[in-house]
Amino acid sequence: MSLAIFDLDNTLLSIDSDHAWGEFLLEQGAVDPVSYREANERFLRDYQDGTLDIHAFLEVALKPLADNTPEQLTAWHQQFMASKIEPNILPKGEELLARHRTRGDTLLIVTATNRFITGPIAKRLGVDHLIAVEPEIVGGRYTGRVSGTPSYREGKVVRMEEWLADKELTLDDAWFYSDSHNDLPLLERVDYPVAVDPDESLRQVAEARGWKIISLR
Repeated sequence: MSLAIFDLDNTLLSIDSDHAWGEFLLEQGAVDPVSYREANERFLRDYQDGTLDIHAFLEVALKPLADNTPEQLTAWHQQFMASKIEPNILPKGEELLARHRTRGDTLLIVTATNRFITGPIAKRLGVDHLIAVEPEIVGGRYTGRVSGTPSYREGKVVRMEEWLADKELTLDDAWFYSDSHNDLPLLERVDYPVAVDPDESLRQVAEARGWKIISLR
């Protein structure tokens, strides 16, 4: 039995769920239509360029969680799953999950998107284990702050090591599937790194190092 680790956005999904949630909030009239849209697009470009300030991003991204009741957020997320996520789950991604599940591997999603957004997505995909950005909760409400290390770039490695220590597991014989050059710190740590429909930077690295390159599209 091995550990099979998956990035989520643009790997198992054909979209970036963080960005899609921002678009959904704009459609609901839940955020400022000008400043929030500008920020949502700018942060996506920064992520793609590898220049994202994760703390500046989370300050904006987590604010709507603090500004709304848990009941409202739950209702919105159900709509979000139906309208944005379900149509963008990649069937070949589900097949890949199924192959590892059949082998008896432990499935884990590691994502830089927060747990509020991704928890229900991981459940929908049948993946029991999730490492995600953890929004702080106090008294049953989101505070708009992040708890612990954000699982982004090197932070994915930090959070991965914490998770492994807790589970008494290792990265021996582990797989990691990702589309993004931002995941190179973790891709470099596993025995079986796989570039999935990779961005150009990751494709160049994968080709140079002889890593497997696949498409789930």
